[in-house]
Amino acid sequence: MASLAPLPLNDLTIGDLLDGLAARPASRLTFRYDGKTIRRGYHVTEVKAGQFAALDCGANPEAWTEIFIQLWDVDDAPDQMTAGKFAGIIRKVTTHVALDMNARLTFEVSDGIGPMQLHQANGPVASDDEIFVELSPRPASCKPRDRWLTAQNEAASACCGPSKSPCCA
Repeated sequence: MASLAPLPLNDLTIGDLLDGLAARPASRLTFRYDGKTIRRGYHVTEVKAGQFAALDCGANPEAWTEIFIQLWDVDDAPDQMTAGKFAGIIRKVTTHVALDMNARLTFEVSDGIGPMQLHQANGPVASDDEIFVELSPRPASCKPRDRWLTAQNEAASACCGPSKSPCCA
């Protein structure tokens, strides 16, 4: 299997996903979550756009946009959804709801029996006539800690990257 385009590992945007699917509209679109493959008759039952304002645990104001795509994991259709049909559903949504193509993308998945679960997505991966999107549970995070870790990693990369600088000698 090969990635369709260089996409982020997590926090895929709706724009990234649609760009990745555009090259193969006739391919079946399959989602995987919780160690299983979604059933072939799954439905996109809802697409929501949200703008959020919050205060994180470090008393820092936060603001972001997020797109939620709700998948109903059922075997209720004779054919599996294609990448083109999925993209068409999203295009139809955009005629009624403004979608920020750079917004964080979250999938809400349920089989209609168990509770809905929130997932983040990895970039689409193609194999023959099928495109796979791996979903993983969206973990909680501490934004101040995440920012600190990012800064530490960037500092370490700048200091000890491919060419040795004086700080790494």
